[in-house]
Amino acid sequence: MFVDKAKVSLTAGNGGNGAVSFRHEIYIPKGGPDGGDGGHGGSIVFVADKNVDSLVDFRFAPILRAENGAAGSGKTSTGKSGEDLIVKVPIGTVVRRLDTSSVIADLTHDGQREIIARGGEGGYGNAHFKSSTRQTPTIAELGEKGESFEAELELKSIADVGLVGLPSAGKSTFLSVVSEAHPKIADYPFTTLSPNLGVARIDDSELLIADIPGLIEGASEGKGLGHDFLRHIERTKVILHLIDAYADDAGSAYETIRHELENYGALAEKPEIVALTKTEGLDPEIIKMQTDAILAKNKHARVFAISSAAHQGITELLRAIADVVRAEKTKSPDPLAKTNLDEPLPVISLKTHPARHRREIYDTRDQED
Repeated sequence: MFVDKAKVSLTAGNGGNGAVSFRHEIYIPKGGPDGGDGGHGGSIVFVADKNVDSLVDFRFAPILRAENGAAGSGKTSTGKSGEDLIVKVPIGTVVRRLDTSSVIADLTHDGQREIIARGGEGGYGNAHFKSSTRQTPTIAELGEKGESFEAELELKSIADVGLVGLPSAGKSTFLSVVSEAHPKIADYPFTTLSPNLGVARIDDSELLIADIPGLIEGASEGKGLGHDFLRHIERTKVILHLIDAYADDAGSAYETIRHELENYGALAEKPEIVALTKTEGLDPEIIKMQTDAILAKNKHARVFAISSAAHQGITELLRAIADVVRAEKTKSPDPLAKTNLDEPLPVISLKTHPARHRREIYDTRDQED
């Protein structure tokens, strides 16, 4: 089952409390405080994994909890820190807090790790509070609470090429011909119920292609299946718009999909290549008529006539797509390159570094009263 949205409850581990303890050893009459610090709470860490392709596991286990840190003890012993909870998610997962709608993480490549909910720090034991004027401190810090909130996980497929078109435009057939993907294909609308990914190889290039379920008029407003899956072409470098050459009016079919892309957001601004499909056996005059109908709607459109079944025009189309993808990757550097090595690294001064957050302090004398 393909699931590309899920809600989860996240609770990171709490930090352990600091200990109040005094040395009681023979021959050491004034041992002083020796209460240890509490251990840190475990964090919840998401890891992008290429072997995970759906968020379905979160439908059955929507509550994620990391381990609490242990309290400190005597002899300045620090409590054991809680284990981090490592959670594997598909590449392309976006994590958004529900209370603020802010994006916490966007996991876009295999092995990427992001702390989603941070565990609380352990509290200081009373050994930290000894001073020349306070020889026997009876106070220690409580551990910090771990972060706790609800989040929405959203999967956005990462591909070079996004296939769009009306139902039965030939997207699944095209993907099965140019790649090793084997999408389910049948002669009825909405055959594709979830995005299919395939890799097409042309010359020295590899193209990751996402087959998006057929769109209908009103898809950007939530009609049909298209609204749920339009997000999967947000990251693509180029849109390959497939149109059935047997459509009553190819220009109208082209305009319908373009309208949905424009309504959804910035998708209409992506580079686009148009392919007339199923052209085997068609008279050149009919192909030209349908091509002209598309150009009447967009005079700058690049239109290719192809037949997936007969393998006609496929090589020329893939080469054109590869050229656009290369150009887009050159234009848009890797968003994951966070640091420009040519720029000087920032210098953090100890004087300007924020002080450690002081947590609630408890006094053992209050507990005795």
